[in-house]
Amino acid sequence: MELLHFTWENHKTESIQRNINWFTFTIGFVSAAIISPIYEEIFYRGFLYKWFRGKWGVAAGMFISSFIFMIVHIPTYNTLPINFVSGLVFAWTYEKTGSVLPAIIIHGIFNGTAVILTVLS
Repeated sequence: MELLHFTWENHKTESIQRNINWFTFTIGFVSAAIISPIYEEIFYRGFLYKWFRGKWGVAAGMFISSFIFMIVHIPTYNTLPINFVSGLVFAWTYEKTGSVLPAIIIHGIFNGTAVILTVLS
């Protein structure tokens, strides 16, 4: 399906499914479940959310940081709504705990599960 010249196909998913072996699975899993959640949560929640919250309040901080989090995940258009909602969950988790660590853990579990399900499908 194409909408405004954007495709809903996910080339990352197609690539990992086409080239699956223990090495590619391990690289994909470590990248998605460990590395990305650490730097993304430090930046999007620990920095951006915190800054927007201080400037415009909790709701605006959650919305804006989640929207930016969603946008940077282009070109995986088929996951954008999920990325936005998960950004809200991660920001809410940060807000309730005052730490990025719980958001990193939840983010890692979510991404790791997605990699496993992608390989199994």
